[in-house]
Amino acid sequence: MNEFALIDSVFKRLEATSRDALTRRDGGLPPVLGIGDDGALLTVPPGQQLVVAADTLAAGVHFPFNTPPADIGYKALAVNLSDLAAMGAQPAWFTLCLTLPRQASAGMEAWLRQFCAGMEALIAAEPICLVGGDTTSGPLTISVQVMGLVPAGQALCRRGARAGDDLYVSGQVGAAAAALQWVLEGRPDRCPPALLQRLNRPRPRVALGLALRDKAHACIDISDGLLADLNHVLAASGCGARLDLATIPAVSELPLEAAITGGDDYELCFSAPPSQREALQALAVTLDLPLTRIGEVSAEPGLVTSAGEPLTASGYQHF
Repeated sequence: MNEFALIDSVFKRLEATSRDALTRRDGGLPPVLGIGDDGALLTVPPGQQLVVAADTLAAGVHFPFNTPPADIGYKALAVNLSDLAAMGAQPAWFTLCLTLPRQASAGMEAWLRQFCAGMEALIAAEPICLVGGDTTSGPLTISVQVMGLVPAGQALCRRGARAGDDLYVSGQVGAAAAALQWVLEGRPDRCPPALLQRLNRPRPRVALGLALRDKAHACIDISDGLLADLNHVLAASGCGARLDLATIPAVSELPLEAAITGGDDYELCFSAPPSQREALQALAVTLDLPLTRIGEVSAEPGLVTSAGEPLTASGYQHF
């Protein structure tokens, strides 16, 4: 099956499904022109700013080779939606670029249908519309670019943390790292299903990101590990932090150090002024999502424990 046949048989269905989901949510955000031309035509509503993010997933690096194609499709989109969540952006459009092994072409259409089914499962929960992309041959690699919208001047950034802010993390950290350990040891059947779900199908915290626009000063998603990503916020903000390690909501299946340095959590870490504590408690109830205060931002640079002991901001290294 050639590239254009794939577009007609597989990707145009994904485009239609995603367009319908977005139309049901917003009514006015589908593209002026989507798949089938040299580029998409998009209209940004007045008073909105466009947020653009991209991530690439390579087989054997970002997911094991034997990962089901539906899980790969879900995760490829989820990790990008997580970036929009961290910016407080409402998802709108995405492009999909696939590098597919030529030697597997005989079963590629079935593989792609499962891959797209995984994406569709996430799109049903977090509507976003496919507007273009590309396919080529080579080692299995998936690149997704997402575009979202945020009211002008309201985007969440890494650089906004202030001394005296509380530090929070959503959900639980270390689940994906724990699951990956079982998978790499060849024992995925021994892994608790909830942990395996967090590895293969992380839930991007879009609703939380939108709600934090008027509550948080700075935000980041945890892709490379809590300590490493928090340190990005501190560096961008020119601040330090004191962490109460005992309060960090980490999985029990890993030592704490492994849980706070492992990647693939895709939870949000953010800073907010103490005046927002009650509002954040209420938000946690509304979203049915734990928001745990884990420390505070300090004027002095460096990442330390509540007892003043230095912490190394280690995490996943891409190179």
